[in-house]
Amino acid sequence: MSLEVLLGVVAAVLLIGVLAVRVSVRLGLPSLLLYLGIGILLGEAVLGVQFSNAALTENLGLAALVLILVEGGLTTRWQAVRPSLGIGIGLSTIAVVVSIVVAGTALHYVLGLDWRVAFLWGAVLSSTDAAAVFSVLRGVGVSPRLAGALELESGMNDAPVVLAVLLLASDDPLTWMTPLLVVYELLAGALIGLALGFGGGWALRRAALPATGLYPLAALAVCVLAFSAGQLAHASGLLATYACALVLGNSRLPHRGGVLSFAEGTGWLAQIGLFVLLGLYVSPARLVDAVIPALIAAGVLLVLARPISVMAAALPFTVPWREQAFLSWSGLRGAVPIVLALISLVEGAPGAANLVDVVFVLVVILTLLQGTTLPWVARRLGVAQPVEARDVEVDAAPLDELHADLLQVRIPPGSRLRGVYLRELRLPVGATVSLVVRGEEAFTPNGQTRLREHDQLLVVATAEVRERTEERLRAVDRGGALVRWRDTDPGPRPDGPGKPA
Repeated sequence: MSLEVLLGVVAAVLLIGVLAVRVSVRLGLPSLLLYLGIGILLGEAVLGVQFSNAALTENLGLAALVLILVEGGLTTRWQAVRPSLGIGIGLSTIAVVVSIVVAGTALHYVLGLDWRVAFLWGAVLSSTDAAAVFSVLRGVGVSPRLAGALELESGMNDAPVVLAVLLLASDDPLTWMTPLLVVYELLAGALIGLALGFGGGWALRRAALPATGLYPLAALAVCVLAFSAGQLAHASGLLATYACALVLGNSRLPHRGGVLSFAEGTGWLAQIGLFVLLGLYVSPARLVDAVIPALIAAGVLLVLARPISVMAAALPFTVPWREQAFLSWSGLRGAVPIVLALISLVEGAPGAANLVDVVFVLVVILTLLQGTTLPWVARRLGVAQPVEARDVEVDAAPLDELHADLLQVRIPPGSRLRGVYLRELRLPVGATVSLVVRGEEAFTPNGQTRLREHDQLLVVATAEVRERTEERLRAVDRGGALVRWRDTDPGPRPDGPGKPA
């Protein structure tokens, strides 16, 4: 295939993938099914594109997973997931172990698999998918505790599952040192990610790069560097990636809005490419024989492994049974189990080729069943909530020579900044609102200017008060004008205090 034809095909697939998002929303289907369908359409059974390189598919799949984890970490608000940290860690560690044991034991007796092979199947099937959770869950209105727990689980559980698959797929005997090795790899990966996240955020705040578009590239490079550093240190590169992205996404990054938009775009690109590639790799002729084992494995996951593992993870915490039931039904599978099955195939595990086919069919079945019914299940269990208003968006650009920052503030619908007079903001000395953009109009405000939804403000703040300025804006966004009597006073304004609202 010539270069121009290859680029044309890639561009066409990407455009179809982007349009498929809109189609999937209208039909109520997760978009990953459409991407898999595009890959199958291009493959050997329809258009005849031959692609059967398992090692290349595995490597490209891991690269795509890194980008998906970067997007998930950067766009996850620490404030939202912090109350769910305990249950999230439990779901990504305790629940993984319990799921492997329960699923492996059941599959050993039901399908007659060898013990090690059965536990390998359990490990491959135990990981929830970050792409599926991030794309489906954020459209379902549930409590921040549930959403945060599931986001943390899907971002962190890939790391221990990959280690489990590598250990079970090899011929090396499992010894008493194996758990210690797993603990080291997870702890070292987390520490490497945190170090690069804090260090990268500190460097980006002081870099004053000459072009806005360089900041998203630099942030992405730091996160990918975390993966490489983790792998080279024989630690968990996936956990390092997610930890680094989580820290960066909650740092005071310059042009933060652009960084998050770029990460979201690369995440979509990774999802489209990954699912199309997996659809291209699979052989539809072999999938018929995998239907029955896939149905059995799906039943084991839904009825036994997932509910029991959620109960075990929630045991130290006070989690009502309705929330546990929702967590059980929300264990969405996607590309990650297929990539894990490919890892076992490349490692030479017995029966791995059959496992790849079974997992592919299982992912389709569970995505159709769980992804399409998740909003209904949330309503029936009484855990559905109206989608909360977004927090005020604050983007920043450094003004290097002036030792100041230019903050771009967008007031979202539902914000309590609406109706607040500019004088009532009481920003700290050294910060001022220099411009208001309202619709097609831009004007210089004064103390009598009253803010509205969808307004965009340009705030100039010195480096010393930039953080206090953001805190004040977010406080008024949450509490309105009266917040000045409840929060710490950020300091007097030169023109004196404003009048009561």
